[in-house]
Amino acid sequence: MSEHELRVGLIGAGRMGADHARRLHERVSGARLVAVGDPDPDRAGAAADGIPGARAETDPMTVLGASDVDAVVVASPGPVHEPLLLAAIDRGIPVLCEKPLTPDAKSSLRVVEAEAARGRKLVQVGFMRRFDPEYLELKETLDTGALGRPLLLHCAHRNAEHPPGFTTDMLISDSVVHEFDTTRWLLGEDITAVSVRQQGLEASDDPAIPQIVTMETASGVLVDVEIFVQCRFGYQVRCEAVCEHGTALVGADAGMRTHSAGRWGGSVTPDFRPRFRQAFDAEFQRWADAARRGGIDGASAWDGYAAAVACEAGIDAQRTGRRTALEMAERPELYG
Repeated sequence: MSEHELRVGLIGAGRMGADHARRLHERVSGARLVAVGDPDPDRAGAAADGIPGARAETDPMTVLGASDVDAVVVASPGPVHEPLLLAAIDRGIPVLCEKPLTPDAKSSLRVVEAEAARGRKLVQVGFMRRFDPEYLELKETLDTGALGRPLLLHCAHRNAEHPPGFTTDMLISDSVVHEFDTTRWLLGEDITAVSVRQQGLEASDDPAIPQIVTMETASGVLVDVEIFVQCRFGYQVRCEAVCEHGTALVGADAGMRTHSAGRWGGSVTPDFRPRFRQAFDAEFQRWADAARRGGIDGASAWDGYAAAVACEAGIDAQRTGRRTALEMAERPELYG
């Protein structure tokens, strides 16, 4: 397979899946989309439309089992990820799975255990910030110790508005999950406890109300995250590292600025797709290159499990108002 074009099956043709279908067709070299699986035939057909050789299927398992599919991208809702991932591991084909790995720690651990039993890393989780140029520069700065030891991380995660059906739990599981992974990746250590505070004097189930999530890491670094999914002005993701000898900030909207008619300003991206398009493209290209060799190049199933454990602790802290410690399973040897 390493000498040939990677034939990719896509499962899930919603907003994210449709975006990935165009990405695979237009901006990833060495890979070709051959099948799109979605229970909604219209969505599957729309995602495959205009891509030569790509067919639409209504049964995702048909895509997973197809003889002309070498690797799979999973962009379906989280609750259906586990059986898809277990089937892919059983077949021995690489997977790029959008977050979450699965919706809870127990099912994520089952995926980890299945992969560990197989003895190969086949599942990559779609934490695209690991491929963003700004975050990569921040990671290098922290790894080299150019600013000394990191002491604090200040993060902000803002959306213009939340979609219908969005809940307060999803502030953690759908949004702050990225900060959980980013923190582990940037600092190279696990999160040990999570706390959550809400703006206002009384707790509310309204997801539009900002919350502050605080993490503690194994070495004592403190991380705070402002999660605000109804800020109305656009999409922003920021991270500032405070170190012994200085600070470093990414996500500061440092693009073009204009001065005109007595005003100055610039633009804020409307959602995550333009902000992280370059990161998504790099993630998919590196995954495709690795998949042609039979493996992955990014966040592992263990990283997905760690994020799931952090999410459960965060939701518990959110509901109880108490600091919640994380309890992780023993790491299998496959993951170092």
